[in-house]
Amino acid sequence: MLASIFAIQGLDTLRNPERVVPAAEPVVGPLRERVPVLPESTEQAVRINGAVQLAGGTLLAIGWVPRLAALAIAGTLVPTTLAGHRFWEADEPQTRKQQKIQFLKNMSMLGGLLIAAVDTGGRPSLVWRSQHVARDVRRQSAVAARAARTGARAGSRASRARSRVSR
Repeated sequence: MLASIFAIQGLDTLRNPERVVPAAEPVVGPLRERVPVLPESTEQAVRINGAVQLAGGTLLAIGWVPRLAALAIAGTLVPTTLAGHRFWEADEPQTRKQQKIQFLKNMSMLGGLLIAAVDTGGRPSLVWRSQHVARDVRRQSAVAARAARTGARAGSRASRARSRVSR
């Protein structure tokens, strides 16, 4: 459910970037100065943002790499919100109120995306799993070493017994 809005809006933005380019310019311009890999064209930056939202929304919806998808969408939601819902700049009270509601809605979705990005689906975290795999490998190595020592002792005893019998 969380992914649907991003897949739909991402596709729409990808198809019709000119609709949001004027609103995006005040955010993309300063961001471009700090992040040199951003394209020179605001329209191209808007298209990339839409593509990431479409791909991330789709991946999140179907459950493929959901943590990475949620994180990617969260990364696009911040500039989208700052560009599209600048309630602090609105002059009319009704417009300010509507933009503030949209801004807070996006912040709520950002919270949901961040929760999804760290959610392990009931499974332990990667750190926990790697620590336990390391512990299990150490245990298995110790068991194998004991088995090798026991086998070596048994072989040594058998060899001594055989040499006594052959005398």
